Amino acid sequence: MTSIPQTPRTTLKRLPQRGSHDRELINRILDEGFICHVGFIIDGQPVVIPTGYARAGDNLFIHGSQASRMLRRLADAIDVCVTITLIDGLVLARSAFHHSMNYRSVVVFGRATAIDHQAEKFRALRILSEHIIPGRWAEVREPSDRELQLTTVLSLPLAEASAKIRTGPPLDDEADYDLPVWAGVIPLRMIAEAPIADPRLPSSILVSKYASEYERGNIRKA
Repeated sequence: MTSIPQTPRTTLKRLPQRGSHDRELINRILDEGFICHVGFIIDGQPVVIPTGYARAGDNLFIHGSQASRMLRRLADAIDVCVTITLIDGLVLARSAFHHSMNYRSVVVFGRATAIDHQAEKFRALRILSEHIIPGRWAEVREPSDRELQLTTVLSLPLAEASAKIRTGPPLDDEADYDLPVWAGVIPLRMIAEAPIADPRLPSSILVSKYASEYERGNIRKA
């Protein structure tokens, strides 16, 4: 088991038994999610922005328009905090106080750098596309030079990160276990429904196999 070195910022203060610095576990959580939340300070104001991401090795890629204020600011190598959360269930306790959720989360601290080399940017965008829906990149038109120029891609090293996970049933006060109230877990998972064709799509073009695989739940997402 390989662990990411623990730092003061990644040391869990509350319920530390739920925390982990195991790199493989952190990678699995990152590889399952779609959206991260990027927190940073701009002009003294805290800002948190949701955006898509992808992991490649020990780096996290995020991208967007060159006009994005967030990406322009992060490219200045300021401190950033990125979080990813997967919700696995609603935990219903016998008391309102002990209601909770089962979840898997990752927090990453660091400083992002812009990917300026065109070939590296192209590779990062392919990784982002394949993270969302494997197989799509091979079918679509690749980005033009102009589109690459208008796109900013940032790389954030996974050198300072931790995971936190909750699993299992509710944890009630001992005296509350005799209350005549249902308690337990309502599992939650993200599912894909049947693909909906673009209204301008010719009827002769059939839905791609990978889209159908998503609907059947055969592509890596829970």
